[in-house]
Amino acid sequence: MRTTRAALPSILDRRGAIVNVSSGNARTPTGSPVGYAEAKAALTVFGKRLSEELAPRGVRVNTVSPGVVAGPLWTDPDGFGGKVAAASGLGHGDLLAGLPGRMGIASGRLTEPAEVADLVVFLLSDRAADIHGADHVVDGGTLKTV
Repeated sequence: MRTTRAALPSILDRRGAIVNVSSGNARTPTGSPVGYAEAKAALTVFGKRLSEELAPRGVRVNTVSPGVVAGPLWTDPDGFGGKVAAASGLGHGDLLAGLPGRMGIASGRLTEPAEVADLVVFLLSDRAADIHGADHVVDGGTLKTV
């Protein structure tokens, strides 16, 4: 939030766009350390409120909320995924293979980092000129609410 506020004069001058990256945990705060989901929920609300303030001034603000992403957090055997595997008594590969089923990911796979990045790029582009204050979930169908 502080970074956004610091960059705001330049963004306003250029009538730019802001995309915050939140998390699906902002809506379903389970399975994450205490504080993570709460911080992401605050970021999502910040984006919504900021969009209302800045839209009349020509600046778009949106949020992207990824689910489980196949990035180093999960794929690095020494990272969080490796620690979860060890704590669960599973091999790291077995944990990764079973995550979609255990997490209820409808697509049956983890989200690729490029899929999240592509959505951010689109939201920053002129093709998204009338998208304001939206929270875009990219989670393979994990979130089961409307």
